[in-house]
Amino acid sequence: MKPTQQLHNVGQSLWLDNITRALLTSGTLRHYIDDLSVTGLTSNPSIFDAAIKDSNLYDDAIRQKTKEGKSGEVLFFELAIDDLRQAADLFRPVHDRTGGLDGWVSLEVSPLLAYDAASTVKEAVQLHARAQRPNLFIKIPGTSEGRTAIEDAIFAGVPINVTLLFSSGHYIAAAEAYLRGIERRIAAGLDPKVRSVASTFVSRWDKAVMGKVPKDFQNRLGIAIAKRTYKAYRDFLASPRWQKAAAAGAQPQRLLWASTGTKDPDASDVLYITALGAPDTINTIPEKTLLAFANHGAPGELLPFDGGDAEKVIAAFANAGIDDDQLAADLQREGAESFVKSWKDLLERIGSKHIALKVGG
Repeated sequence: MKPTQQLHNVGQSLWLDNITRALLTSGTLRHYIDDLSVTGLTSNPSIFDAAIKDSNLYDDAIRQKTKEGKSGEVLFFELAIDDLRQAADLFRPVHDRTGGLDGWVSLEVSPLLAYDAASTVKEAVQLHARAQRPNLFIKIPGTSEGRTAIEDAIFAGVPINVTLLFSSGHYIAAAEAYLRGIERRIAAGLDPKVRSVASTFVSRWDKAVMGKVPKDFQNRLGIAIAKRTYKAYRDFLASPRWQKAAAAGAQPQRLLWASTGTKDPDASDVLYITALGAPDTINTIPEKTLLAFANHGAPGELLPFDGGDAEKVIAAFANAGIDDDQLAADLQREGAESFVKSWKDLLERIGSKHIALKVGG
């Protein structure tokens, strides 16, 4: 049995952290679904930027849409939605078979709206409606401003992938925003079955402390933070407040591990896949890491419900001078800034591509 199937069998969904038109048209994504137990997909501006840069498969669409007077964000969202519709259709059988639990794809709102909750919600509603696919998540950052948008978008019935979470505190705040949106739907007599996932980034912790802690501490902090967050997830789902919502028909916001490609060239290339196996979670995996795990990976011990040695490990990092609360805040801020840069780079890429195509005839 393939290692990917073994993780699937213990209740962890494996999603691909990539999308390109070539993946769709070549049959590669279908192969990952059929043979590697991939049951969903995530995207971000950097992924689309690389896809457009490295392929001519978008050229005809860019020519046509610019002739129609489209440019900038409008043009990008049309390209992205075209891809994500195809991906969503490939995952639709999984989505239907699991009653909406799995089989999702994700599209990010413009990060330029990060400090404007009302505009974020408006765009989330519009994007989800335009895609016309029930298995499309709209990604909203779990920042302090984003949490208002998350609650309001859930109340509006839009499935949300909460991104840019780095700690158990970030996770809990996102879970509470989700739950507030669900509770408002229940109070209004609306269907409480609006799905969501909470994406917690892992490997960036270890990259951030690389060279700042003893060698034997390397590549341990991200996993410890994940264990602490998994405990918070289990505790939240066991809480009376959540149980009350669940009794009314609400569905759990699933915990998702993001940023699970290994950053340290001296570490295992499947480190965060082996270490983060857990029921009722998702691991969204870079394509290179997915193939490596399928080739030579093996599931490790499942994450303990009680957090295991997480607090002991995090305390050791504190003794080494690492303030995990401050680092979590820094990582989230830097992540939000990086999203904005990636977004601007993407729009510039599309503009440059259009000019090159125009010059080339």
